[in-house]
Amino acid sequence: MLPGGATETRVRAACPHDCPDTCAMEVTVSGARAIKVRGAADMPFTDGVLCTKVAHYLERVYSDQRLLHPMKRVGRKGEGRFERISWDEALDTIAARFRAIAADDPRSILPYSYAGTMGLVQGESLDRRFFHRLGASLLDRTICASAGALGWKATVGASIGTDPEAVADARLILIWGGNPVVSNLHGWRHIQEARRRGAKLVCIDPRRSETAAKCDVHLAPWPGTDGALALAMMQVLIAEDRLDHDYIARHTLGFDALAERVRAFTPEWAAPLTGLDASVIRDLAREYGSTTPTLIRLNYGLNRCAGGGMAVRNIACLPALTGAWRHAAGGALLSTSGNYPVDGHALARPDLYPHAAGRPPRTVNMAFIGEALLEATDPPIRALYVYNANPVAVAPDSNRVKAGFAREDLFCVVHELFQTDTADYADILLPATSQLEHRDVHTSYGHLNVVANMPAIAPLGEAKPNTEVFRLLAARLGLAHPALFESDDSIAARAFRQDDERARGLAPEQLAEHGWARLNLASPFVPFANGGFRTPSGRCEFHSGLLAGLGLDPLPAWHPPAESVVSNPALAARYPLALITPPARNFLNSSFANLPRFRDEHGGPVLQIHPDDAAGRGIGDGQRVRIHNDRGEFHARAVVTTGVRPGVVVSPSVWWHKLSGDGNNANAVTASTATDMGGGPIFYDCLVEVSCA
Repeated sequence: MLPGGATETRVRAACPHDCPDTCAMEVTVSGARAIKVRGAADMPFTDGVLCTKVAHYLERVYSDQRLLHPMKRVGRKGEGRFERISWDEALDTIAARFRAIAADDPRSILPYSYAGTMGLVQGESLDRRFFHRLGASLLDRTICASAGALGWKATVGASIGTDPEAVADARLILIWGGNPVVSNLHGWRHIQEARRRGAKLVCIDPRRSETAAKCDVHLAPWPGTDGALALAMMQVLIAEDRLDHDYIARHTLGFDALAERVRAFTPEWAAPLTGLDASVIRDLAREYGSTTPTLIRLNYGLNRCAGGGMAVRNIACLPALTGAWRHAAGGALLSTSGNYPVDGHALARPDLYPHAAGRPPRTVNMAFIGEALLEATDPPIRALYVYNANPVAVAPDSNRVKAGFAREDLFCVVHELFQTDTADYADILLPATSQLEHRDVHTSYGHLNVVANMPAIAPLGEAKPNTEVFRLLAARLGLAHPALFESDDSIAARAFRQDDERARGLAPEQLAEHGWARLNLASPFVPFANGGFRTPSGRCEFHSGLLAGLGLDPLPAWHPPAESVVSNPALAARYPLALITPPARNFLNSSFANLPRFRDEHGGPVLQIHPDDAAGRGIGDGQRVRIHNDRGEFHARAVVTTGVRPGVVVSPSVWWHKLSGDGNNANAVTASTATDMGGGPIFYDCLVEVSCA
């Protein structure tokens, strides 16, 4: 018992953010207020530890910046001027506008959401059902990982790979296109254990990241050339017969065609493309082919280039050539999400969509929302409902995004915790609950556990969770289907296919009480030791029927960057520096970027630039610089460092435009161009020039 008679209770929770670790949390509540958030000590992967951002989560929950009441716009779009209204007025306004637009063509209404929460209840259930029943445009959620996911699927068959908790016995680990010290902290702990046991760590990244600084070897290829490096490694493995012929014969498809394809992709061919010496590439391939077990831990950074899907596919071929999949600590890991028996149909209910004559469903690619808002005509987008996302800050080519959101004829609703860049363009602004204020259940893409989230406190102010708002809107619009009014507890209970063996032990009441449960998989989980790939052939497909069916090259191939001295020398002459914008250490996409603790620690946007590039432009350390190309510009403080290679500049992101100092962030210069497959954006395929501001 605390002073005054208050008691403490502990509530099981889950970190909702877009991170592979999906931490199990424990929230301590005193009276009606949460007073502590910590990692669950009994969940092996979380092991009682939270990242710096979430360790201070109460600063987010109780921030004085929280939106606590519905509001309507009173200024021009983008000004961020609002006045308070009631929930009844907000809901009536939205329902009236949606009803009028839907009477003409409901496809003129577009939902826009992504991973503001990764929960199956608040992120992938009633929202989908509501917009399906309405007949709204469908959203292709491509902005993060669609290219790499398709490249992986074409090769391996599903988002399945090495058990993250089994890597300690690896002898060689390639950390490729990721920065786990920042973005996969708990996975990094297992990689560190492997190193303590003698493993060699090689980081492949265009910059000397926090992870690269802690590895034995750092290789810095040009952005967008990872696919060429992987092809050259395959060429060496095959030419020098560093192969597991038995594994290839039993468990792969298309080896002869692959061998012929990569014959010309020698290290000497790859060297000028990647900026790595041919001898370095050859040595890496030889070490990879002669070490057992080997693990490749790749991440989605490398899929955000023009050839990103094929780059992931090329890398995914490597473990099957050497038989690395035979070992618990071997193989490769991009994501574990394909292990979860999520009942997507039960959650989203696509069968609710009304297939009216002459109105086929229309799909809009979220990555190119600027073009969609400015150019879509069949039908034009007349209403936008944004939740779990901040597209004005995070979508590429943000000047076009801002122009689209600024349309006075566009009715825009934003449901948010904070008044983000996107919220400034809303006609109706709704207050959202934080993770501590609603029910949810979570999968992971970095481990093999389901994590439950129970509400620890009542919603602050008049905040409401996504599910409650969609129930209220469905009632206002007279959408009477019972699926639109299902409770959060009921949705959580049906999130997984209970007839799937992997779901054994995931009973809702057990999850709610215990907080987490491992999927019913072997421990360690060795998914492809004996083949069993999730492809149509059941083999690792060097020749992909899936890609052939999509009209794409069925074999591993080289797809150059869209913007580079090789692919576009005229553009490179004007804009000679390759810009990449990896996550800032204390931001998660644009989340946390408004909180004083983290904003002040970063001190504003920075641009890391090599001393040679800085000297040639008269740029000194700490000087304010202008980064620009034909699409736009932003300003940052120069950090002159040998941590980036010459010709590459790095601006950790994503800053809110209005908090950046000059009203723009790095997406002012990124391109709205699609990747080779999957329709993703090419954030890290971007040429710029830098000058003193």
